[in-house]
Amino acid sequence: MLSVLLGIIFGALIYYKLIKPSNYWEERGIPHVPSWPIVGNMGAFFRRKKHFFEITSDIYKKFPNERYVGYMQFTIPVLLIKDLDLIKQIGVKEFDHFHDHLSVKSIELDPLLSKTLFHLTGYKWKQMRTTLSPVFTSGKLRNMYHLIGECAENFAKHFEWKGQLEVEMRGVLTKFANDVIATTAFGIEVNSIENPKHEFYTMGQKFTQFSFLQVLKLFLSQMSTKLATMLKVRAVPDDVLEFFRSIVLNNIDRRSKEGIIRPDLIHLLMEARKGRLTHDTAHNDNESFSTVGESHIGQVLPKMELTDDYIVAQALFFFFAGFETISTASCFLAHELAVNIDVQKKLQDEIDNVNEKHNGEIPYEAIQSMKYLDQVVSESLRLWPPVFHTDRVCTREFKIEPKNPNEKAFLVEKGVNVIIPMRPLHLDPQYFSEPDRFDPERFNDENKAKILPGTYIPFGIGPRNCIGSRFALLEMKLLFFHLLAKFNLVPTDKTEIPIKISPKKTNLGPENGFHLGFKPRKT
Repeated sequence: MLSVLLGIIFGALIYYKLIKPSNYWEERGIPHVPSWPIVGNMGAFFRRKKHFFEITSDIYKKFPNERYVGYMQFTIPVLLIKDLDLIKQIGVKEFDHFHDHLSVKSIELDPLLSKTLFHLTGYKWKQMRTTLSPVFTSGKLRNMYHLIGECAENFAKHFEWKGQLEVEMRGVLTKFANDVIATTAFGIEVNSIENPKHEFYTMGQKFTQFSFLQVLKLFLSQMSTKLATMLKVRAVPDDVLEFFRSIVLNNIDRRSKEGIIRPDLIHLLMEARKGRLTHDTAHNDNESFSTVGESHIGQVLPKMELTDDYIVAQALFFFFAGFETISTASCFLAHELAVNIDVQKKLQDEIDNVNEKHNGEIPYEAIQSMKYLDQVVSESLRLWPPVFHTDRVCTREFKIEPKNPNEKAFLVEKGVNVIIPMRPLHLDPQYFSEPDRFDPERFNDENKAKILPGTYIPFGIGPRNCIGSRFALLEMKLLFFHLLAKFNLVPTDKTEIPIKISPKKTNLGPENGFHLGFKPRKT
């Protein structure tokens, strides 16, 4: 009798915990993709047949006439938002209902990573955003300009006397991104293109490179705290955390004792801790089209007291956000320039004119005023945004009112994850003609005014957009300014044309990497 009772209880647990969740959207009468128990709609990802971004893109395309679509990330219900008005409503107007990102339970349990801006929730996130937003204004960025510029110049000079050569772009661009972060965020100079075994670079790789199994565990650990504990998922190894913590805290201690001032993130965080950091009041007329503005949330709330752990956490967040996304975005831009020679030549003409005008000493304003460079970067971020979607968690019940004849009112429950599909929007032919074609003229003065708000969001939308968009754009512009001044980027026998994203890699890119040739220019 006891065995029968235990069998019933065990069967009930399996049904309610593993099988019933797969019927979540069907029970609510929402357009959805039929899902399997446990894996949901992630079977192709689980089997490594499709990259994660392809799953989102396929669902977006499969329902052309729906404003939103339900699917399952394993046992987690996800609502994919397609309608532009609804995206704006969720991302901006009704932000108080959707102010958090979906948390990974293993990170939630981590005493350091849980303090990063990305993983903070509710009022603590608002306080931290208020505290950090002055760090990334155009005025503060201007002070970091020469630090980034030196890294870009050193990168180009490294290849200058080697003649024509073939380069795997991700390998070298991660080193460039690493050097920029080292100097602007951690206050140290690291020439990892010359010294690839430098400890800062090797630790950075351990911090940012995830195996497929580790990513899968992170996904599964979203389900529950108990599962995260059982799987013993650690997003970052302890030795990596301790390495970066010691760099930041030793730097702070030395600067405090010796009165050292350096225009980097550590200095700005130290100023923020003292309450001395304020927003710039000057308006920059030459900001990139891709830049996202700061909402009132980042300017009006009481600021957070920055303990050592909070400062270290933000430096780590800056590293993770800048290392992978910038290097990936730069790889795709390099590829597009190599296979679109006319675009590359037009951009080099602009670069040569600026170099000649300023005798090679390029001020911040000159880079920011380069219209075609901004068009090229903007178009690359449209075609290949390194972050292909952004998520929000419903923190208070939210009612979606019907708009189309076949719709009914739908109550989004607290805890439901909402996806805003950035890349599928960028590649939707109803918003961008011939969306797969690389065409910087989409962003010239005349055409960019015709782009519908909400269809181009490479850095997200609303108060929880990317706080470092200005930094990322300046870094990419300086890199390609100095690289294209000295080299033509050309395809090689190993260059994959067109690019096919590998489902076996956690980051975006072709199976065998981004192979291009550097051909010295005769200028």
